[in-house]
Amino acid sequence: MSEKQRSFAGKWITSERFCDLSPVNVFHRQLDVQSRPVLVPSLQNRHVLFRRQFELPAAARTEIFITADDYYKLYINGVFVNQGPTPSYSFHYWYNRIDISAYVRPGRNTIAVHTYYQGLINRVWVSGDSQHGLLLDVVADGKVVLCSDGTFRQHEHTGFLDAGKAGYSTQFLERYDAKAPEVGFEQPDFDDSSWQPACIRKYAPYSVCEQPSSQLELEDIAPVAMTRHGNAYRIDFGGIYVGSLKLRARSQQGDEMVMRFGQELNEDGSARHQLRANCVYEEYMILSGRWDTLNQFDYKSFRYVDLELPDGAELDEASVVLAARYYPFTLRAVCRFQDEASQAVWKLCVDTLRYGVQEVIQDCMEREKGYYLGDGCYSLLTFCLLNQDFSLCEKFFDDFLRTSFINRGLMTCSGCSMMQEIAEYPLIMMVLLLAYSSQTGNLEFIRQRFDAFADILDFYREEYAESDGLLSHLDKWCVVEWPKNMRDGYDVDLTEGKVCHAKHNVINAYYVGAIKCLNKIARQLGLAPYGDAEALQKAFVEAFYLPGECAFRDSVESDHVSMPGNVIAYFFDLFPDPAAGKQTVLSMVREKRLTQSMFFVTFPLFCGLIRDGEDELVHDLLTDPDAWLNMLAEDATRTFEGWSRDLKWNTSLFHLTLSYGAAFMVDWDIAGAFDFRT
Repeated sequence: MSEKQRSFAGKWITSERFCDLSPVNVFHRQLDVQSRPVLVPSLQNRHVLFRRQFELPAAARTEIFITADDYYKLYINGVFVNQGPTPSYSFHYWYNRIDISAYVRPGRNTIAVHTYYQGLINRVWVSGDSQHGLLLDVVADGKVVLCSDGTFRQHEHTGFLDAGKAGYSTQFLERYDAKAPEVGFEQPDFDDSSWQPACIRKYAPYSVCEQPSSQLELEDIAPVAMTRHGNAYRIDFGGIYVGSLKLRARSQQGDEMVMRFGQELNEDGSARHQLRANCVYEEYMILSGRWDTLNQFDYKSFRYVDLELPDGAELDEASVVLAARYYPFTLRAVCRFQDEASQAVWKLCVDTLRYGVQEVIQDCMEREKGYYLGDGCYSLLTFCLLNQDFSLCEKFFDDFLRTSFINRGLMTCSGCSMMQEIAEYPLIMMVLLLAYSSQTGNLEFIRQRFDAFADILDFYREEYAESDGLLSHLDKWCVVEWPKNMRDGYDVDLTEGKVCHAKHNVINAYYVGAIKCLNKIARQLGLAPYGDAEALQKAFVEAFYLPGECAFRDSVESDHVSMPGNVIAYFFDLFPDPAAGKQTVLSMVREKRLTQSMFFVTFPLFCGLIRDGEDELVHDLLTDPDAWLNMLAEDATRTFEGWSRDLKWNTSLFHLTLSYGAAFMVDWDIAGAFDFRT
């Protein structure tokens, strides 16, 4: 991926509130509670607007180079253009390059930018760091004709009132006041004479690079059904999307409209706005007495909306749309199974990725909006296989390798201020690396980063390895399988937030497997092996293998045998007798099917089975009535966070991970990629 740095003519501009604030360090190891930042409520949920008029000569091509911290929405001459950037760290901060030739005209033009500083610690942005600002250059035929500086006017938007938080402090819900004087700020004839000049930031510790990934596509989804009962409307958009609500309504000044968003319906037919994913989606619009337009800033995941209008209010029914947002998607792969059940599962998985991938690969679309390593490897691989484009995979590797500035063993989420560490996730990334190599053959990309991948394993060895080379005393949480009721009774205390002292199976299977992956990559590059996987495999067998059962136990302290403790070992070919190991896993699958297999066991299970010629069994499991087909039986339009709505205490009904079912329905060299026997 080519990342172009730019020396901007513009300066980072902001409001007086943020101008002199120094950066707050939000980065620390997960268990280092003393380093957690103290948030400043008065800085939170700030919508800062910027405007500037400028003259433009006749030009063949006009571009804008733009970024903001945390986020921006750009308007030119009253028309929405685009938004961004993708979340990133200040030392490698993304800017967007946008051709705006279609939005400008010779003579006077108006640029308006709606920026946002959230100020929370979560998985969405690097926020809570007291850093807000806008940076831009407008270039016409190669000449800078406008740049961000003190001639811009700025003002905070007073119309986005706080209606509480949703999820894990993921977002502020909105009470939109259409009476606010800033409404219509993007229009050329808006009067900004009372606004203040923009402030030049005192501290701007950024190194900016052109964002290598695409910006989002936006699509207005019309309702498939809309019913009215008195002052109430019930709206169904036909499927769950990621986006926001747009509409026009009119009522007396000060009247308030209530909006409740749901992914499913309650028994009485109302939108279930108290989501299973522990978000309460109730928002409001305060009307001005004129025809008002609702255009929400932040996004949610929903299908249904219940509107409660004030007495005498009018709704322009034709204006009601769900403004969906998603990463560009072009389906270039075909399903290799033609039976009706497979086609239904295929469509479910494809639609999930088509409408679910955002500026990054997220897990759930509401509770967390997290850019996760680990399960993100599997959903991203599937996305790339379906699009036959692995550029987003390359960005993914680099995004997570950059988290090494916090911890050499990497962080769980990238481009955010939420500090979490899950032990097996960086090791799972080595599996994605093998798949990437197999599919693209781009060894030069890997060669340039080989030392960085190796350093991850160096960290695990230096920090956690015992004399036999196996790992214990991890201060990173090991999730094994999720939710925890799907671990098949895995007999290890895996409580998050404390050191796991046990020498246990799964983390060591991943560790040995990651070394096997990197050794295989090293061979492809013509390099010496990274490590002695044979010696480590021997130690693994000695520590965990029960010869009488031809199975691996969960830990050195327990003889309990589980699916996670054997499927991961099977995938990485750790059984002393591979044929017998395969039979052990087959017996488990025939007995338990996928009742004790979810995000992190199912994917390696399917890979191992296909590698070993059990394609029919994989097809059988893909169409098991208690797996993906059960989601469809429960009216899924996108993959759930589990095989059932009720499997988990906070189930997201739009969760990307299990969309990886589609990865096993297309033709790609699974056997070649994951052959650890040569």
